[in-house]
Amino acid sequence: MAEITPTTLVPSKLELLARWMRATPWFRGAITPELEIVGGFRLDDPEGEVGLEFFLLRDAADGELYHVPVTYRGAPLPGSNGHEDESFLGTMEHGILGTRYVYDGPADPVWRTTVAALLDGEAEPQHRTESNTPDRTILLVGGTEAGDISEATVVRHPVPGDPEGPGVVAPWDGGDDARVHSGLVLRGEGS
Repeated sequence: MAEITPTTLVPSKLELLARWMRATPWFRGAITPELEIVGGFRLDDPEGEVGLEFFLLRDAADGELYHVPVTYRGAPLPGSNGHEDESFLGTMEHGILGTRYVYDGPADPVWRTTVAALLDGEAEPQHRTESNTPDRTILLVGGTEAGDISEATVVRHPVPGDPEGPGVVAPWDGGDDARVHSGLVLRGEGS
């Protein structure tokens, strides 16, 4: 289980995410997004080396909702060519762990393996901000029995409501309407 330790991060997660997201083809917002975290969860790397975090973000500038999963590593991802790699968000200085290399989750083989374990019911979602605390609000839906899902596609723009097809459903803060919404954040694809 990952221990979440209060510390400093430079740049902050939101600063790093905002900078990187602006250059992605799925970003729909303003030149300078005003991101706020409205939900998310974590998964534990069985080897304890890679951090896996799933952010649900709202851009306060226009209300657009995004799902951005990332991985944190103590060294560059093998085969990554740094700043030329579209999946490389950048580095952060962690007050305890030192330099952390941050990647778009689907580009990381540990992310793919751990998400496959989640979809097979072998990995347990963890609370985003509390150590050793399962997040029971994250749900597996329709057809996610062991062996049925070979990979997952990230739903970059979650929509509230009943999910279509197998995958992972997560809740987020609805903002002005003071409700909690939920929707598909990972869509499972059959084997």
